[in-house]
Amino acid sequence: MMKRPNEIAMALRETGRKKTQLSLDRMFILAILAGVYIGFGAQLATTVSMDMIPRYGVGLTNLVSGAVFSVGLMLVILGGSELFTGNNLIWLSYLCGRANISNVLRSWTVVYLGNFVGSVALVLIIYLGGLYTLGSNTLGLRALAIANSKVNLGFVELVARGVVCNWLVCLAVWTATSAEDTTGKIFACFFPIMAFVASGFEHSVANMFFVPMGIMLKGVPSLVALSNLSLTNLTWSGFIINNLVPVTLGNIIGGGFFVATLYWYVYLRPAARALDMIEELNPALRVRRRELDEE
Repeated sequence: MMKRPNEIAMALRETGRKKTQLSLDRMFILAILAGVYIGFGAQLATTVSMDMIPRYGVGLTNLVSGAVFSVGLMLVILGGSELFTGNNLIWLSYLCGRANISNVLRSWTVVYLGNFVGSVALVLIIYLGGLYTLGSNTLGLRALAIANSKVNLGFVELVARGVVCNWLVCLAVWTATSAEDTTGKIFACFFPIMAFVASGFEHSVANMFFVPMGIMLKGVPSLVALSNLSLTNLTWSGFIINNLVPVTLGNIIGGGFFVATLYWYVYLRPAARALDMIEELNPALRVRRRELDEE
């Protein structure tokens, strides 16, 4: 049976508490894996979309990119790893008093760094594999264009796109928590992730793959010549300052406030929790509440 929203909130409260108590080595390794998994999705999205825009337009290209990118979160959820954006839900555990602020910040910091290491490691492997030459360099040109577009957006634009992105990502985690089987978790991941990519929102960990890939490809003169792009901002400093900082800020707001805080207020703050406790003591009231919800 699928979990009710208040049951999802309680489950994530305990999951968040456990995440903050992981040892640093386990936390870091699981974060590296999550960075790689999101990178797999990003590479797949780049590959399938490399020659679609001239044929099918931007909208359909983004839809297909989002559909295949969702494999990244599926691997994170089903494979069991630590993703910074999803872990913004740990704020729920803090609000419930199940995790202290130092442990929350430690978890976010270690996982963020691990995600970065995993993403960049995958970038290096794919670059050394020469995959950017696929389609007579079409894949490389697509990757370069994606990276360059991300470092040339404004601060406010990136914060806003980061907010709505992680709102959807954390809803994907939320709904996946409600599912009891693998198929349910896959579908729970698919639609919100497809929606954020197709809509052009910004995900900090995905950008840890997209932009470093572009930076690596900037070192291929023949590719740069073919691109006809101005790559002035496509540098490591340009990436961190012009993209990663505002997107990360937006991701924290999107997941930490619009999902974790609002659902805490509705389901887990003391007044809401008191109602749940009454229902636990009176099963008939719980049954009646379910019946009313279904009407």
